[in-house]
Amino acid sequence: MTISAERPTEATAGTATPAGPRSGSSWTNRPGWMSQHLGTAIVLGFLGYIFGHWWGNHLAGSYSYIANNGQNGVADFLGLALMVLGWLLGIGALNYPIMKLFGREAREEPPAPGLSKYFRYTLDHKVVGMQYVVGVLLFLFTGGLLAMAIRTELLNPTVHIFNPGTYIEIVSEHGTIMMMMATSIVVGPLGNYLVPLMIGSRRMAFPRIEAFSFWIFTAGYMVIFSALPYGGFNTGWTGYAPLQTQNGPGMISYLFGFAVIGMGMMAAGFNIAVSIINYRAPGMTWSRVPIFVWSILATASLLTLATPVLFSAGLFGILDKTVQTAFYVDEHGGSSYLWQNLFWFFGHPEVYIMALPGFGIVAEILPVFTRKPLFAYKVAASGMIGVALLSFFVWQHHLFQSGINPDMRPLFMLTTELISIPTGFIFLVGMGTLYRAKIRFEIPMLFAMALFFNFLIGGVTGVFLSDVPVNVTVHGGFFVLSHFHYTIMGGLLFAFMAGLYYWLPKMTGFMLNKKIGLVHFWMMFVFFNLTFFPMFIIGLLGQPRRVFTYASNLQGLNDFSSISAFLLGASFIVFAWNLVYSMWISPEKAPANPWESLGLEWQTATPVPAHNFDRIPVIMTDPYHYSEANAPALADFGGAAPVASDTSSTSNPA
Repeated sequence: MTISAERPTEATAGTATPAGPRSGSSWTNRPGWMSQHLGTAIVLGFLGYIFGHWWGNHLAGSYSYIANNGQNGVADFLGLALMVLGWLLGIGALNYPIMKLFGREAREEPPAPGLSKYFRYTLDHKVVGMQYVVGVLLFLFTGGLLAMAIRTELLNPTVHIFNPGTYIEIVSEHGTIMMMMATSIVVGPLGNYLVPLMIGSRRMAFPRIEAFSFWIFTAGYMVIFSALPYGGFNTGWTGYAPLQTQNGPGMISYLFGFAVIGMGMMAAGFNIAVSIINYRAPGMTWSRVPIFVWSILATASLLTLATPVLFSAGLFGILDKTVQTAFYVDEHGGSSYLWQNLFWFFGHPEVYIMALPGFGIVAEILPVFTRKPLFAYKVAASGMIGVALLSFFVWQHHLFQSGINPDMRPLFMLTTELISIPTGFIFLVGMGTLYRAKIRFEIPMLFAMALFFNFLIGGVTGVFLSDVPVNVTVHGGFFVLSHFHYTIMGGLLFAFMAGLYYWLPKMTGFMLNKKIGLVHFWMMFVFFNLTFFPMFIIGLLGQPRRVFTYASNLQGLNDFSSISAFLLGASFIVFAWNLVYSMWISPEKAPANPWESLGLEWQTATPVPAHNFDRIPVIMTDPYHYSEANAPALADFGGAAPVASDTSSTSNPA
């Protein structure tokens, strides 16, 4: 079955749909009756929280079973739910469906000038992509601050900065923020911005859904942050029952935050998948789709299929916390084991929701800086689809210690080890592209090569963890924590930085400073490894994670890891300084194609015009014919040359 969406014609693509007939003076026809800016969203979100909490307290007076040990979970939940609703109303995300309910056509506000457009609900996929860039960097910064607090506490095994309850709340909040941020770190910024350009389209299939995914993403993070003033939660980022049902109101923020972000992830995945399937330019067959787009398509399928499980799991937990159901309460007929199965059925595809886009970025960058065609393109695309498929069959390796039927262990050992095969295909594609290449060591290429180093360590240690005896030995310790950070942070975050250095000149019109970029790369690469490699040793020596007291003989390794972590955090300050320096203090105008890439996204102006392409291109070949004699042109623009870069302007397009 093919999901269809209205495909824009050359004459109409990129233009707004004209409003339908209007009559009378109905309040739904008055321009601006529903505002679309951040200030209104903040005000309505605050009022929604106040009203929701009052309403929940009123309900508790009428239904005594709602209040559980003095905790009114209904009031907490309704406050957060109406806060999200008010936020979406204020930003304008619900204008279109509300207008349709009244039988009216939604009136589109004209594009906002300058910076103000980034604080509004917009249908331009490029603005949404830049909104995501700022959003994920902000969440990365806040999650990183919590990580610094963790490593500060671990400087000494006996002298404590935080009490045990506060420490585990910081650990739990850090893990939750980082994991939910990481699910959108590539798909949100780079997927939304680049996919239409790379497939030759003027927009996403459903621009309103695209904008909705960002603003509900930000609402979800506000909900998760609200756990801190609510008293936090002590379950770690996995939220296991029965701790889940024993926690206070901070647990509702966790459960509802996952549900809210899950809605955004489902919306983004569905929209991107439909766009790639239906909106490719003429001539872009599946064998000509850029490898980055393949990785985003595989990720979008995981977002669309796996996230509903997380959403349902969170809903069940909210019902347990508010109206006293017993989905996860063993003593009342439920099963705490059910949460683990539902959570990890989403949670392990989530690992590849984070890893696959990173592979796609690196595979897209390697041919550019080696000036070679991508080695075994079809193997890379097949590997990504294979990883996406097998990721649904490995979740119970997280449950080897949780009462799993011993007869099931060999099956999940096998599936976990099998997934290393398509992952290995992707790795070998990268190695094949690097083989005998004349490499240009630009900043994006350095980050891309660092991914292979880090992911190799994470992947090899992951094979050990798939084996039950080893898993039993190191479960719940720093060995697992280090493996996880090498796989996700060492892979995804380095790939994301490669993508930012590579595509920000296209997205902003400015080149990032190379000298500052070199300092950023070497600090990040060296201190990442000095932070997390010692944790393998710490874990093998028996230190459990999420515990702030440890054996005194491990203090030296912990101190070394903590100091390295502080310097790793400083590397992100260097990156932030590079952004400020390169875009505001000493801006350098980006050429139309600074890396001499053959990619379609570089065949239009820098910065990209609102309509992307003057004419929809006809794709003639794949974009990887580097250093080939008489290589065919990538696309036919119907007699119109690709738009040249305007080098006369030095103003910041952002």
